[in-house]
Amino acid sequence: MNYQTPERRRALAADYAIGLMPPTARKRFEHLLQDDAPLRAELARWNTHLSQLTEPLVEQPVPDHVWQAIVARIEPQTLHVPARRPFWSWVRLSALACSLLIALTVGLLYNRDSVQYKATLLSGTAQPGLSIEAHSDYLKVRPLELAAVDGGRSLELWAIPVEGKPVSLGLIPRDGDGRIVLSQSQQQLIRIPVVLAVSLEPQGGSPTGQPTGPVLYQGPLASL
Repeated sequence: MNYQTPERRRALAADYAIGLMPPTARKRFEHLLQDDAPLRAELARWNTHLSQLTEPLVEQPVPDHVWQAIVARIEPQTLHVPARRPFWSWVRLSALACSLLIALTVGLLYNRDSVQYKATLLSGTAQPGLSIEAHSDYLKVRPLELAAVDGGRSLELWAIPVEGKPVSLGLIPRDGDGRIVLSQSQQQLIRIPVVLAVSLEPQGGSPTGQPTGPVLYQGPLASL
């Protein structure tokens, strides 16, 4: 075997340093090392490179934005309104998705108990919170797993169309069970694809006519 080519000598030194060389070949290589100073230098370079792999790594702090991204993926999302983005922007995506469902069920607008539309509103952890049945001029609201609300706050129900701003449909009854009477304009609104959402507001409802508190429940209103 020709041991004089640079590529062969470098490969042999690497195999010997890493420990991949068979015993018989190791003996031949060690015999060569005795009278070959350049080969010993090549082996020394490989040993130096490999020894650096055992040195302790310098700790590098993880940037805050990396940790925030990790936490956002593994922890349940907190229901809140972003500071500069309307809370209902993410709900519009649900409205777009449910529009196909509503289109497929057109024509089944009335059944024997006069319920025309129905929705189950879910919390941020996908737990059912409220059941809503839409009749011709009112909504029947029934609690499922409704969270308790402080005395100084109210739950307000909103209809969010695919295009447009949220429109208040009224306040949820204090115990979550009751009716919400609809005006003519509200009756027309729920006949188009909308998503219903419940926000936490000051007592008596939003003072601005638009949601100001966190979204607690949401879900598409689908025709029957």
